[in-house]
Amino acid sequence: MRQGLATRIVSILAAALLGAAAAGAGEIVSGQPVPRYVSLKSDRVNVRKGPGTDYPIDWVFNRAGLPVEVIDEVETWRQVRDSEGAKGWVLQSLLSGRRTALVLPWETGTTTEGASMTVPVHATASASSTVVALVEAGTLASLLSCDRSWCHVSIEGERGYVEQIKLWGVYKDETIE
Repeated sequence: MRQGLATRIVSILAAALLGAAAAGAGEIVSGQPVPRYVSLKSDRVNVRKGPGTDYPIDWVFNRAGLPVEVIDEVETWRQVRDSEGAKGWVLQSLLSGRRTALVLPWETGTTTEGASMTVPVHATASASSTVVALVEAGTLASLLSCDRSWCHVSIEGERGYVEQIKLWGVYKDETIE
């Protein structure tokens, strides 16, 4: 009888500990909304299979400023998703609140004529305004502001407006001031 009671107590404690660990996995540790977009601080960011240095490195980001979407938080670790949908865990200190976006990252191939897909950058937030630049799909842009339709961006020193739906790194109806 004693052995049965001890086994039950151990089982209850183990279940409680597992439940507490599972509950902590989805908590918003930073107080920031999840999901949200952030960018990479460094040119080299290890992406791990789990939230900790005990987990193996799955791949490495090699582009500072690249936007990623934070989809979960555990202590000082953030689970992120990139523009291709790949997920992994990154140390929070390697992320920045600076907002960036990729121009049409889903269109980085070439057209049937062999040309790269380009997107116009307009002088104002209007499709009928002057085009100040044409940028290739996959180009990195700094977000200055967004109004749910257009984003004011800076791309390689050039400022202008890009339709919000053509950017990955900002939500469809999000405003940025």
